[in-house]
Amino acid sequence: MRKRRYVYMFEEGNAGKKVLLGGKGANLAEMTRLGFPVPPGFTVSTEACREYFKGEETLHEDIKEDIRRGVQELEARTGKRLGGSVKPLLLSVRSGAYFSMPGMMDTILNLGLNDTTARALAEETGDFSFAMDCYRRFLQMYGDVVFHLEPFYFERILDETCKTYGCGKLQELPPEGWEQIIDRYKQVVAEEKEGKFPQDPIEQLFRAVEAVFASWNNPRAVVYRRLNKIPDDLGTAVNIQSMVFGNLGKESGTGVAFTRNPSTGEKELYGEFLFNAQGEDVVAGARTPLPIDSLWEKMPVVYEQLVRTCEKLEEHYGDMQDVEFTVEKGTLYLLQTRAGKRTAGAAVKIAVELVQEGKCSREEALMRVESSQLVQLLHKRIEPNAYLHALARGLPASPGAASGKTVFDANKAEQMALEGEKVVLVRAETTPDDIHGIVASQGVLTSRGGMTSHAAVVARGMGKPCVSGCEAARIMAAEGWFQLEEEIIYEGEIITLDGTTGYVYRGEAPLIYPELSPEFQTLLCWADELRVLGVRANADTPADARKAKDFGAEGIGLCRTEHMFMETDRLPVVQEMILSDTEKERQQSLEKLLPMQQGDFEQILGEMQGLPTTIRLLDPPLHEFLPNLEELMVEIALMEEQKGDPELLAVKKSLLNKIRALNEFNPMLGHRGCRLGLVFPEIYRMQVRAICLAVISLGKRGIEVEPEIMIPLVGHFRELQLIREIVEDEINGVKQDADTEFNYTIGTMIELPRACITAGEIANYADFFSFGTNDLTQTVFGFSRDDAEGKFLPHYVQQKILPENPFMVLDREGVGWLMSQAVSSGRSGKPGLKMGICGEHGGDPGSIDFCQQLGLDYVSCSPFRVPIARLAAAQAVLKERGAEEGAGSQV
Repeated sequence: MRKRRYVYMFEEGNAGKKVLLGGKGANLAEMTRLGFPVPPGFTVSTEACREYFKGEETLHEDIKEDIRRGVQELEARTGKRLGGSVKPLLLSVRSGAYFSMPGMMDTILNLGLNDTTARALAEETGDFSFAMDCYRRFLQMYGDVVFHLEPFYFERILDETCKTYGCGKLQELPPEGWEQIIDRYKQVVAEEKEGKFPQDPIEQLFRAVEAVFASWNNPRAVVYRRLNKIPDDLGTAVNIQSMVFGNLGKESGTGVAFTRNPSTGEKELYGEFLFNAQGEDVVAGARTPLPIDSLWEKMPVVYEQLVRTCEKLEEHYGDMQDVEFTVEKGTLYLLQTRAGKRTAGAAVKIAVELVQEGKCSREEALMRVESSQLVQLLHKRIEPNAYLHALARGLPASPGAASGKTVFDANKAEQMALEGEKVVLVRAETTPDDIHGIVASQGVLTSRGGMTSHAAVVARGMGKPCVSGCEAARIMAAEGWFQLEEEIIYEGEIITLDGTTGYVYRGEAPLIYPELSPEFQTLLCWADELRVLGVRANADTPADARKAKDFGAEGIGLCRTEHMFMETDRLPVVQEMILSDTEKERQQSLEKLLPMQQGDFEQILGEMQGLPTTIRLLDPPLHEFLPNLEELMVEIALMEEQKGDPELLAVKKSLLNKIRALNEFNPMLGHRGCRLGLVFPEIYRMQVRAICLAVISLGKRGIEVEPEIMIPLVGHFRELQLIREIVEDEINGVKQDADTEFNYTIGTMIELPRACITAGEIANYADFFSFGTNDLTQTVFGFSRDDAEGKFLPHYVQQKILPENPFMVLDREGVGWLMSQAVSSGRSGKPGLKMGICGEHGGDPGSIDFCQQLGLDYVSCSPFRVPIARLAAAQAVLKERGAEEGAGSQV
């Protein structure tokens, strides 16, 4: 006798069973348990989905048997029978994974209709048009989801039939018109799929469940999971529920309600409603819905009930809810509730206000805001004084502003973005199949759909500006243009979207960054009280340093001095130094650079006002500061051909010879970093002297600083030992000359595998370690980042060779293991050795979580990712606590 069950009635579940029942099924069960008006139903579990994929992608008999029992139980509770000729039971079949994936998988409504039950439904309701409308909807959805027929087959039949009978609306069709539509729909299935449309409702149900399971692996769902880092092996549940009808006349309708505004976070009921419609009409954007307040005007009793219900749901879940509902002849039914998708600004505001209202704790609030989502709060907006040519206005579906070239096709948008173009995707409406185009675009404009349409929901989740329901837009995608009011915009022309106001502008607008809200500052203060990791910024200029401080950075974890050498006023001097024939000539050039470098360091150290500042000495190979070899060769060839100035030609040829001498086959692993400092110690001496003079100068102005001098690319302890001697000798000389004292530390970047393996030896000569995970990832994988990301890394991720791009998310098994060895051996002899990370991973939430586990002291990232790092560091502490509590409960 088998023990495993695959089907659970709603009364048997609760919100804690999301792994088994999926998010939708668990919440339907929870609402049923709490007595909310939920149509009865049952859930086919995620285990059944995994069994489906283990086998031959068909339902095995145990699953079918459980589904039959679920149907029988539903028949007993409703007094209706699936396939019955009197009071037929009709079902909705919807996906529902553990993680919410709106619109990514498939849904079928009105299942159970056939030629017999459609007539029975007409008799039961006394509305032939309603029954036929339900039947044709079912045929179209079933044809799409199960038989994979394109919608245009069915839409063409609708248009042709309405024209034949001279009807402006489907409801005006005579009975023979409806019968013609149904017959032709079934004929499409027979012709395209070489088989009859199934009339047996239980066969319809089995095939629908299989199709919803299969949709777990449709292209849009796979892309969505990859973007949101959702595991591929979870599978989806299927929720089978007794139908309620929003298309049953003027006292019926369907809508979506958020308990708070998902764009702004304001405490107000927010959503949309369509009278005489079914649920998919709202989320699909096929019709432009009305604001939720319209329900109050025509059904005030239902509206008040909805308001009270939403308040209870938010109170129960302690979070903003996204509620799908249907009204059938004046009676409210709930079809789903879930934590609502929201913009970053809304997420922060809602989290803080829920704490203030006593609905959740600070810790819960911190975990409610996705740290990576905070990038949205730094979205650009249009400069207030800009003169712009407004073309039209739609719905402000997702905030922020963006400019780009007009593109009408998602595939073309993706291709142009890969070629470096900024594009805006313009569509009548988006579908889940457009997700790759939305990802590639700067923003999205649609002529149809509302604030909860597919385009709006997906754009908000990605933090991209979106203007939806811009009904003034006449989009002629096939012809390559669209019209706004009286103006024509051709594909390739630049437009600007303001997703905050809904305006569409011609041309490119000047954009500026926003300031942070009080709620944002409050949330980050809570994060700072909790986190253990320090948060610094990578900053090479005073402006970067200033921005980093504004965002709450506690110091600079990486100041790259080579970026200073690229300034136009000093690049000629740097080149003069590099091309010097003797040490004396080189020293003369360095003397010119010294005051420039001193000024650089004074400004940055002054901005940080005593906060720790790590200055990395020169790292890249010297040829990077010289003219491009190939371009110079072309220039010389042209001068020779055109018989140019002989003296100038001789100078160019001499320069070419020196560049060739410095040129390397593999510069990343060549003469750079500490190797430069050992061969040309005078370069490092000049930089160290400039740092010391800056410290002394600031000290005289009452600004006490303690520089952290970092030596790059150390792979052997002797390299650091020798360079430390050079650095300390220069520092002691400056101190003696100035008759002063100041504190400093000397450390190294750990960015080579050998440095990780021999970190114990290197630590003897270091006051701190900073993991340079960009180069460490390159050397561990043997990847050249520029080549890998452009040629094969996307393929590696797509083929699941690698779970993520290792330059974006830290590779824990390889790079992370080496880091753990370096931490362990480095601190074995120096327990207090300070350690941080200054690669791009320092701003990635998943990588920050790993740094917490390693016991690093700080992370350093770009200034605009500092808020993300502050929140992610606090979340890492909470996750660690949760893991410890979970482990403790198992003891």
